[in-house]
Amino acid sequence: MPSLALRRFAWLVTAYTVLVIVWGGAVTATGSGNGCGEHWPLCDGRVVVHHPALTTMIEYAHRLSSGLFLILVAALMVWTLMRTERKHLARILSVVGLVLTVNEALLGAGLVMFGYTDNKESLARTLYFALHFTNTFLLLAAVAGTAHFLSRREAYRRDRLRLRALGFALPGLIAILAVGVTGSLAALGDSIYPATSLGSALRADFAGHGSLLIRLRWLHPAIALLAGAFLLWLVAGAVQKPALRMLGVGLMALLGLQYCLGVADVLLLAPTWVQLLHLLGADVLWIVTLLISMRLCVVDGAASLRG
Repeated sequence: MPSLALRRFAWLVTAYTVLVIVWGGAVTATGSGNGCGEHWPLCDGRVVVHHPALTTMIEYAHRLSSGLFLILVAALMVWTLMRTERKHLARILSVVGLVLTVNEALLGAGLVMFGYTDNKESLARTLYFALHFTNTFLLLAAVAGTAHFLSRREAYRRDRLRLRALGFALPGLIAILAVGVTGSLAALGDSIYPATSLGSALRADFAGHGSLLIRLRWLHPAIALLAGAFLLWLVAGAVQKPALRMLGVGLMALLGLQYCLGVADVLLLAPTWVQLLHLLGADVLWIVTLLISMRLCVVDGAASLRG
């Protein structure tokens, strides 16, 4: 089993991943994406910005925290490769995590270089934003998966794994990912087209014309309700195992909290603090869902034979 220091570091990187994602949500919610102009990775062409505006500080802080994140993920990969045996799942996931981190940085740079940080909507920007968030959630999955398999007593190797219940788990995880993607697009729509009243916001959602982002906004709660069915199945399997019972209860609590925050986001016309809490809840729910799924669906063949 890897050292306690490595396991703690992996979970620290996972927590920092969530922090960076939430701060990225703050960039979107506050319209600060163009706070550094069209320059990347520098801010307005400078390393140190004098007398910056609030939007500049928000965007530049996100870039600096993302740069530190790249260093942490690279360190996690090197440490994991040094301290685990060949074909260990944590090794694979740590490499995937670094690749996705580099891809995340390139996608973030593309947002700036292609001019997708202003208050204008386009189909290309919508698709690009969806791709960016998909990469973000897959990155979070890779980092959390690395921490998870480093923390398991058995050495999970890819050449002796047994997978079970994937026919239901995989579509369920894709549904959770779709909830996150549609939620990010809804947040983008709220940022570009802030609502003035609840009535006007609801009418815009179901209007036959107008912004594509606004007309797609209803997809987020609809898919969230469908994904809830998968989470109920996941919890039903988790509560039968004493080691997973608390995670299962926590997942149900998170699901209820997310539904409440979603309703509050609509009723309060998407204030920034609710959006960020909702995004934080989504990140934690995604991690807990992955942890339970990995415990239920990924089995170490050698350990099961010994048992």
